[in-house]
This record gives sequence, C-alpha cells and structure tokens, in this order.
Amino acid sequence: MNMLAKQVRTLLRTATAVIAAALLLSLPTQAWAQAKAVAAKPAAAIHTAKFVGSAVCGECHGEVFERWQKTRMANIVVDPKLHPEKVLGNFGSKDPLVSFSLDNVAFMYGSKWKQRYFTKLGDDYFAQPAQWDVQNHKWAAYHVAKGTDWWTAFYPDANEQRPTGPLCDGCHSTNYNIATKQVSEWNVGCEKCHGPGSEHADKPTRLNIVNPAQLAPMAAIDVCMQCHSQGQLRQNPVKGVYYDWPVGYQPGDKLSDVWKLEEHKLGEETFTHWPEDSAHKNRMQGNDFVQSEMFKHGVTCWSCHDVHGTNNQADLLKPVASNAICLSCHATGSPNGPTGTTLTEHTHHAADSKGSECVSCHMPKIAKTIADVNVRSHTFRFITPTQTEQFGIPNPCTTCHADKKPEWAKQQLQVWSNASVWRVGQ
Repeated sequence: MNMLAKQVRTLLRTATAVIAAALLLSLPTQAWAQAKAVAAKPAAAIHTAKFVGSAVCGECHGEVFERWQKTRMANIVVDPKLHPEKVLGNFGSKDPLVSFSLDNVAFMYGSKWKQRYFTKLGDDYFAQPAQWDVQNHKWAAYHVAKGTDWWTAFYPDANEQRPTGPLCDGCHSTNYNIATKQVSEWNVGCEKCHGPGSEHADKPTRLNIVNPAQLAPMAAIDVCMQCHSQGQLRQNPVKGVYYDWPVGYQPGDKLSDVWKLEEHKLGEETFTHWPEDSAHKNRMQGNDFVQSEMFKHGVTCWSCHDVHGTNNQADLLKPVASNAICLSCHATGSPNGPTGTTLTEHTHHAADSKGSECVSCHMPKIAKTIADVNVRSHTFRFITPTQTEQFGIPNPCTTCHADKKPEWAKQQLQVWSNASVWRVGQ
C-alpha cells in the first residue's frame, strides 16, 4: 500500500505540474491573440468611431499632448492673424513676386524649408504665387509646372484654379471631408495616426484605438506613408475630382488597397525619381524607405523618430551628432555593421568630420524641396561615384569634395582595404 500510495502521489504531482505548465504556456498564446486583436480590431471597428480632436486626447495623455503641440506636425497650417509671430516671409520687401498682402492670407503652410501662403475663395483655399525660401531667406515663385506632378494634367495651369482640398489638405489636416470640404482639425492631429477616438475617449481600452506601435510593421509604416509618399489613388477621380492623397484610408487599414506608389522606369530621370530609383523630390520618404534594407529587416519609422516630439532634429529619438541615433543599432563590431573595429576605420575620415557622420554617406541630401535646398534620402544606400557617371545622381564623395570628379572618388575608394570594389563601383 505504501508503494501504491507513493505512485499515486507521484502521478498527482506530475499531473499538477503538467496542468500548471500548460496554463503557463497558454499565457503567451493568449497574449499573442490579444495582441492580434489589438492590431486587427481597430482596422474594422475604428470606422464606427467619430473624430473628437486632439484636445480631447490631451485630457488623459497630457505629457504626450504637450510635446506634440510643439512639433511641426502640430503646426503645419497656421492662421497668420492668430499667430503673426510665425510669419517668416518678408512682406516689407518690394519683391515683384509678391503680388498679395498678408491681409489676403487665410493660412500659411510650412516653417522649416519653405513657407507658402493660401487665400480662401468660397469654401476652397488656393496657393499664392510666391513662397518664402526659409533656408536662403528670400522669396521664390510657387507654381507647379505642367508635366511635373501627375495631377497637373487634370487641373488648369493657374494657381487660383487649383484648390488645396484635393491636392494638399488631406495630409495637412485630420479627417478632411471631401463632401463638405471641412476638417475635424487642421494639422496632423492625434487621430491622423491613431484613428477616430470617440469610443476610446468614452471607454479607454487598447482595443478601441489604433496604436501604430502595436500594428504589424507594414501596417504601421502605412500610417506614415499615407502622407510621406508620392503616389496616386487606385480609383481616381472620386466623383469627378482628382485627389493627390489617399482618400478613404484610416490608420489600421491596408494603404495599398487605395494607394499605389508613383511608377518609375529604372534608368530614367523624372520629376519624382533619380534614374537609379531614389527620390528626386521631397515627401517621398516612404517611396525610398520600402526599398531599403532597413525596411526588409523590420525597422520602422518610429525606430528612429518620435512624432510626438523630441528635442532633436526631425524628432529623432537620439541626435545625429556623434552618430548617436545610427550607432544605437550599428555599433562597431555589431553584425549590423559598420565594418572595421572603429568608426574611422570604416569611414576613412577624421572622427569629428562630416565624412564620419553616417547620414553624410548613407542619407545624402538629394531630394529637392525648394530651389537648391534638398532633403535627405531614406534608402540608406551608398550612392557610388560610378552611379554618378552612369545616371547623373549626386554621390556623397564629390558632393562634399565639390572640387573633385567621380573618377577621383573611385580611385580613392579602390585603395580602401575594407571597401568592396564590387559594391562601391570600379
């Protein structure tokens, strides 16, 4: 009996252990199911909610709301009558390009690269013919020429016949209504990225709001690409009007269901692309990024940026200075690179020079935003001197060493012992 009792107790202990293990093992499965519900449910349910405005979000998310209010996202479109301190253009000058006064301006757009000015006619807004070049501190003409952006084929040539509603406002506002031409909120508010928030405001749970950080990487990147990409609606026009933004998309949806990226034939230089496929103009970070090795390996926009606001340039999580943001993942000796035991061994430049800044070589400023002002590429590719010779695209070497030719740069690269001639060009 003693032996039998021992066997029974052993069996009971084993059964208890198995049940406990099964319960423990089920927790990740349950958590995974819940995570999938968090990611998937808003995509279907979010369309039943209403837009309530960022101020309502700020009632609970005060710290984030306060940071966001200081970002460029929150201040894209500004009324000069309410914020005269944000007028950058020199309206006191006698520049012939400026055929309008500030009294005619209903809204201003931009503060970093350029500032454009819009007048209101009826229930639409229209761009004035001059814009302020912020970097060069001067006026420049503003007119989108025929044969550049795809939509110019479907609109008259004059600025005053090109309303900003179908061409701009879908990205410069939250919840632009194409029927009423009204917005829930000007600027990129909370609900532009998190979807309408009425249900969440009434009963805050993770299941009734979109959190891009909880979405699958591609779905999350779609949230940024809804505005940071150059493309066209798959079904255009909409009720006879051509739109230059993804009408109908909400965070959590599949952007490619309604939006297709601008097509490009390799080897051709166009308004939107360099011949080797990098972006030729601003607002194409998404077009660039989906080509990158970063994208292929699951890196997302928020791996580097926090659109709620930081103290760093471009709302980066860490500063560009000293390569802090890049070396977070690409420390020397890491499988991610760079090659070499030290940074200078990789760059062949002095540690405190521009040549040792990761972005100088891997994110060159080649996408035009206004006049001679360019923004950084987001393919993270090194553009070789050979590609400059073949396609005319600027390479980082002779962009910095402006007195040199691509042939000189090729010769320099060929003597770098840790650089593959097959990769950087012969």
